[in-house]
Amino acid sequence: MKRFYLVTCLLLLLASQIVAQSASQTATVPPAARHETLKLDSKLMAREMPYRIILPQSYRVSTSRYPVIYLLHGLTGHYDNWIDRTKLTDYTLPLNVIIVTPEGDNGWYTDSVAKPNDKYESYIIKELIPEIDKKFRTVSTRDGRAIAGLSMGGFGALKFGLKYPEMFYLAGSFSGALGATSFTEKSAGNLIGKSIDGIFGPDTSESRKANDLFAMVKGATPEKIKTWPYLYVDCGTEDFLFQNNREFAALLADKRVPHEFRQLPGAHNWRFWEAQVQEFLRIAKLRTAKH
Repeated sequence: MKRFYLVTCLLLLLASQIVAQSASQTATVPPAARHETLKLDSKLMAREMPYRIILPQSYRVSTSRYPVIYLLHGLTGHYDNWIDRTKLTDYTLPLNVIIVTPEGDNGWYTDSVAKPNDKYESYIIKELIPEIDKKFRTVSTRDGRAIAGLSMGGFGALKFGLKYPEMFYLAGSFSGALGATSFTEKSAGNLIGKSIDGIFGPDTSESRKANDLFAMVKGATPEKIKTWPYLYVDCGTEDFLFQNNREFAALLADKRVPHEFRQLPGAHNWRFWEAQVQEFLRIAKLRTAKH
C-alpha cells in the first residue's frame, strides 16, 4: 500500500513538472503570424482564384482594423511564392498589417485581349480587393492600402498605382518589367515576349497603349501626378531589366513624380527580392504612420 502511494505521488509530481514546463515554454515562445490559403469564386475569371493572406499576431484578439499590403508574383510564378520562397511571415511579425498574395498566373495583371475569362486586372481591382475589405477588418480607404510586386508583378503594381490612385497610397516594384507593353516575341524571346503578345495583342494594339507605364507618366499633367501614390522602384545592377528600370526612374525624375529609385548589386532572383521586400515593408510602415 505504501509502495502504491509512493508511486502515485511520484507520478503526480512528474505530471505537474511536465505541465509546468510546457506552460513555461508556451509563455516564452511568441505567437507566429498566421497565413491562410483561401479561394475566391470569381465571376470575372469564371473559376476559383486562390490567394494567401497573412494576419497579424493581434488580429484574433483585437477589434482593430489593419492596413493591407498586396504582393504580386512574377512570370511563371504563383500566389504562394512570396510565403514559400521568403521569410515574409517572419518579416511581418513586428507589423500590424495584413498581407495578401494574389494569383496572377502569367497574365501580366491585365485583362487579356485573347481570353475572355483572363481578366487579371479587373479581378484584383473589382473582386479581390473588395472581398478582402468585406471579409477582414481592413482599413478600406486609400490610406490603408499599398501594393508591390516583383518582375511581372512590379509592372502590375505600378500600373495599378497609376491607373487607380484613389485605391493606393504606395506602389512598389522590385526588378520590374516596366516596359512590358513594348516587348514582343520577336524582341523579348519566347518566354516573355510570347506571353505578352497573348495578353496585349499586336505591338500597335490599344491594350498596349492603355497599359504603357512610360506613356502614362509622359502624358500626365502636374495635377494628375499629385493624385498618384508614392512610388518605390528598385533593380539589381546585374539584372537584364536594369536599363529599363533606369530609364523609367529618369522619366519619373523628369516629370517630378514623388518616388525613390534604388540601384543595388544583385540579379533577377529571390535573394534580391527577399532583401527588397523587407525595405518595402519598412517604407510602408513609415508612410502609414504619416497618414
